[in-house]
Amino acid sequence: MAEKVDRLTRVNELIKRELAGLFGRGLFSAPGMLVSVTEVVTSVDLRNATVYVSIMGGKASERESVMHQLEQLRTDFQRELARTLAFKHTPVLCYKLDRRFERGDRVLELINEAEQNGGDK
Repeated sequence: MAEKVDRLTRVNELIKRELAGLFGRGLFSAPGMLVSVTEVVTSVDLRNATVYVSIMGGKASERESVMHQLEQLRTDFQRELARTLAFKHTPVLCYKLDRRFERGDRVLELINEAEQNGGDK
């Protein structure tokens, strides 16, 4: 069982690294925004992979547009993964917006506000 977990962890990291490289090469555009792959979770049978994407900057509508663009380019990215990783089966990619960093920023904002308001007393 541990062998399968180790294999999945390696596969997840390989896919994450390759996708990050593809994003960095400008296969799609997101002017004024930083788009990064934060995590990849591949199914045990390696047929599907959920790709968590963080988008910093831009308005909510622009971030939605980036997610839509990624979905449209899904088969292109899968083709590139098949070419570079040479897996028996290339996973079908599904993109999800990772909001952890947004939430973390909001928590920090609230803490700063609380400190500023508490310091006024």
